[in-house]
Amino acid sequence: MSDTEDTPTDRPVDLTVDPPGDGIDFALAAYREEGVWRLEELVHDVLGDVESLAHALRRFPGDGGAVGLVAVDEDFFLIVRVAGATTRILLSDVTAGDEWELAASAIDALGLPTPEDEDEQVPAGDLDLLGDLGMGAMDMGVLLDDFDLYPDEMLSDVARRLGFGELFDEAVGLASA
Repeated sequence: MSDTEDTPTDRPVDLTVDPPGDGIDFALAAYREEGVWRLEELVHDVLGDVESLAHALRRFPGDGGAVGLVAVDEDFFLIVRVAGATTRILLSDVTAGDEWELAASAIDALGLPTPEDEDEQVPAGDLDLLGDLGMGAMDMGVLLDDFDLYPDEMLSDVARRLGFGELFDEAVGLASA
């Protein structure tokens, strides 16, 4: 065998986990300050797990807490809402936990079992986490049942229902010219 051949035993094995934020389409914090919605981009360092994300969201001064909106690899989204010591979570697709550390940490935080290969794409968590802000569980469930929408489109609809749709669309590049 020549020195230039690449065999499994010759290649270094990379056992590192993808860095936090790898595959993230966008991550935003939304909060209301004196009744006006504000959006801030979240640094990818806080996206390694739900606990880090919740900790980062607690630094925002929002009336009633802050909402984290994260879309990953045009595959799924995660909404995390914090208010004081309370953290509420909604993961759009439980099967994402097989491939994405952030999704796996959401499943763990919700106390759910690790998804199996044959599991269906269903949401996990609190469908009513934004109910008091204008998007109840029924509306969220209908939105999550629309498999034709991408995560950014679903989150745009959520933002619109809550009252910051234009801000959101501008921040993620969905705004029309």
